[in-house]
Amino acid sequence: MNTYRIAVVVGSLRKNSYNRQLADTVAAMATGTLRFQRVRIDDLPLYNQDEDENQAEAVQRMKREICAADGVLFVTPEYNRSIPGVLKNAIDHGSRPFGDSAWEGKPAGILGASPGAMGSALSQQHLRNVLASLDMPTLAQPEAYVQVREGVFDNKGGVSDEPLRVFLQEWLDRYAAWVARFAGPKA
Repeated sequence: MNTYRIAVVVGSLRKNSYNRQLADTVAAMATGTLRFQRVRIDDLPLYNQDEDENQAEAVQRMKREICAADGVLFVTPEYNRSIPGVLKNAIDHGSRPFGDSAWEGKPAGILGASPGAMGSALSQQHLRNVLASLDMPTLAQPEAYVQVREGVFDNKGGVSDEPLRVFLQEWLDRYAAWVARFAGPKA
């Protein structure tokens, strides 16, 4: 059986982030096909094109982790109807210098959680536009906008809402097939 390494990029730095909890929950639900590894983005400097030829060690580390992955899972909140600056900063670093993008060709999946009624629908749409420009094939369906409300997550970091748990498992199965389609068989 093929096992694919998935780089997980969480677009929230908040200690008790719903999106970090969602990422951890999905990783725990994964079968043996996918192995998730969170990519640290909180220590990246603000992107400055003047530093493209002398990227900080934190940027180089992030790019190595993305390059080593077979796919990327983005888990993003919605800030002011778009993606958080910290996530955009990481994406910009990973795509530079021009012609040396760590993202290119990596199959992507997008999840997001928010207390708002629309979940993270608008930020995910903006993220899809960015990923298209990076040549990242992105799973289109099913879309996953998780509205965080009382009782969705249990005190052990799992999902206590049964319909959501079933939906996330279905999403995860589709994402695993998506990664296998683009990453190909493993030796």
